[in-house]
Amino acid sequence: MARVFVGMSGGVDSSVAAALLVEQGHEVTGVYMKNWSEDLPGMHCPWAEDVADAKRVAVGLGIDFQVFDFQKEYKQNVVDYMIREYQAGRTPNPDVMCNQEVKFKLFLEASLAAGAEYIATGHYARVEHLADGAARLLRAYDDNKDQTYFLYRVTSEALAKTMFPLGDFTKAEVRKMAKKRDLWTASKKESMGICFVGQVGIREFLSEYIETSPGDIINQQTGAVVGRHDGAIFYTLGQRHGLNVGGGLPYYVVGKDMAKNEVYVSRSIDNTNLWRKELTMADVHWINQPPKVDTCQVRVRHRALLIDAEIAARVNYDDGEKVTVVLSEPQRAVAPGQSAVIYDGEECLGGGIIC
Repeated sequence: MARVFVGMSGGVDSSVAAALLVEQGHEVTGVYMKNWSEDLPGMHCPWAEDVADAKRVAVGLGIDFQVFDFQKEYKQNVVDYMIREYQAGRTPNPDVMCNQEVKFKLFLEASLAAGAEYIATGHYARVEHLADGAARLLRAYDDNKDQTYFLYRVTSEALAKTMFPLGDFTKAEVRKMAKKRDLWTASKKESMGICFVGQVGIREFLSEYIETSPGDIINQQTGAVVGRHDGAIFYTLGQRHGLNVGGGLPYYVVGKDMAKNEVYVSRSIDNTNLWRKELTMADVHWINQPPKVDTCQVRVRHRALLIDAEIAARVNYDDGEKVTVVLSEPQRAVAPGQSAVIYDGEECLGGGIIC
C-alpha cells in the first residue's frame, strides 16, 4: 500500500476515487487545488462551495484534507494561454493545458514534496506502470467518458506516479458507488462550464479580458455582408448557432480574419473549409517513444470517434516537432488550436496542436 494524495474537486468522480483508494488500504490525503477564486461581473466562481463539498467527503472518509493554492501559476500557464490563443484566432483547450501544467506538474511536485508516493485523480483513464519506471496511458473502460484526450500532454514520468481509480468503471457505476457509500457529492451535478470558472460560457469570460468590436459577417461565396458580429474572437470553425443571421438555410462559420475582424460563413455543409482529411500538428508531445509504425488512430475532439490514419510526415523544428497525419475519412470543423490525439489501439501515444 502507498501514501496517495488524491485531487478532490468537490465532484462525485474525485470523491469516489478517494473512497476506492481508502478501501484499497492506501494512506490517503485529499487535496483541493485552488486554481481560481475570482468572481467576475454576473459570474460566481463556485470554489468555496466545491472546497466545502470536498472537505465533507474527506471527513466522512476519515482522511486528511489540504488545500494547495495554484492561482498565480494557473493564471499564467492556463488562463493567459487561453486568452492569447483566442486573440490569435485559434480555439484552444484549457483542460489540456490544465492537466499538463497544474494537475500533473504542480500538484504532482507539491504532493511528492509533502511525502506522497503517488497522486490520484477522478479522470476516466487507465495507466499501466512498467517495470522500467515508465508508464503507458490507456483508454478508459467507459469509452463515452474516456478522458485520455485531455491527458495526452502528461509525461510518462508523471503517469508513473499516478493512479486513476475510475478507469475500469462507467459513469453510472460511479454514481451508484457514491450513493452506496453515502458520499456527500453523490447527487451533485457535473460542471459543464469552463474548467476553472464553473458554469460560465467562454464568450462571457473572454469579454472580461479582451476588448472586442463589431464587424461584418460575410458570405464566403458571394462576398455579400449578411450580418454583424460582436467580435470575431467569439466564433469558431463550423459554428452554426449565435450568428443571428436569419432567413433561409442556416449559415456555418467557415473562416475568419482577425486583422480585418471579419467572419466568413457559408450555407453549404459541404464547404471545403469545413472538412479536413490532412492535419498538421505543432508542439507535438509523445508520452513515451514516437510510434514505430505509420498507422494509428486519431481523435480530433473529446468524444469524437477514433479515425484510422497514416502518419505522413514528422519534422523537427527549433520550436518542437510537427507531425502530419492523413485521415481515412474527412472530419468536420477541425479548428486550429484544438488538439489532435494519436492512439495505437487502447494506448494514447500523444498528440499535438492543430495548425
